[in-house]
Amino acid sequence: MVLQFRRQAVSSRCNDAICTNGRSGSSSKGSRDFTMENAQADRRSFPPEVAIHLVKIACERPDDVGRSLSHWDCAELARQLVADSVVESISPQTVQRILANHKLKPWRKHLWLSSKVPRDADFCKRVKNICTLYTRKLASHEMVLCVDEKTSLQPRTRKSPTLPAQPEMPVRVEHEYERKGALNLFAAFDTRTGKVYAHTAERKRQKEFIEFLEKLDAAIPEHITKIHLVMDNLRMHTGKQVQEWLTKHPRFKFHHPPVHCSWMNQVEQWFSILQRKRLAIADFADKAHLAERLHTFVKEWNEHAHPFNWTRKSVTKIMAKCEIPKRLAA
Repeated sequence: MVLQFRRQAVSSRCNDAICTNGRSGSSSKGSRDFTMENAQADRRSFPPEVAIHLVKIACERPDDVGRSLSHWDCAELARQLVADSVVESISPQTVQRILANHKLKPWRKHLWLSSKVPRDADFCKRVKNICTLYTRKLASHEMVLCVDEKTSLQPRTRKSPTLPAQPEMPVRVEHEYERKGALNLFAAFDTRTGKVYAHTAERKRQKEFIEFLEKLDAAIPEHITKIHLVMDNLRMHTGKQVQEWLTKHPRFKFHHPPVHCSWMNQVEQWFSILQRKRLAIADFADKAHLAERLHTFVKEWNEHAHPFNWTRKSVTKIMAKCEIPKRLAA
């Protein structure tokens, strides 16, 4: 006990020495007392039945045990153990150590695809086609673009100006804002160079999509005679008007990933960059200002554009689950 107190005291003095604003005597004493109380609680041992019950409820959905939670965390599991009269008290830290010993992290989640979704020959063919477009060496007359839309982008004009960061003060954004409509961003990502082509519109129909295609057609040099477009199989992308446009522009060819494979569209990765770097703070005067800022961001990106690293390993797990003979999946 004396040794433990000395260690805490030394730790506290060291922390005081490196702290720029120091600590009061009362706060240091409070910190030592709190640490020692936690240390004493941490040294408690629990019978195996506690770990068994903890693992059991951690491996169940909270709703199944009468709790309205999306997922468990250590604090909620500790409360549940007390509510179930398994223990009188237990710290979240102890819960975490027990779960770590069983390699459990119920606060994490991963998306997965049910086996009921068909992974047949058509699924395999589509995945292989997209992967080949991303990885094979292109001819000098080819290019591959990933196309999609980022919808309902709002200006959200703040009622007070957004203030820049200051020493010891973060960027400050007014909570209240005015609604001034929304824009849709059409974007195409060049898989070999990383260059982005963009178009903004107030609506999202075949008409606006064709306007974007016309813009691509004008921007891409004529010596590129085969333009592969990877996009979702939406009606807006495959409607009658779009099909009529394609017959008049034979250098464009559409490729659609299978259902639930929108993650294969590389422009989605670029959208995440756009969201973090340009749209994390939404404060624009109006839709025109928002459109101008979006196009400026695209211009700045293109000055230092880079492609994303895509290999066949990206789809190895998906292809391994295809319900077809191995000779077709090779």
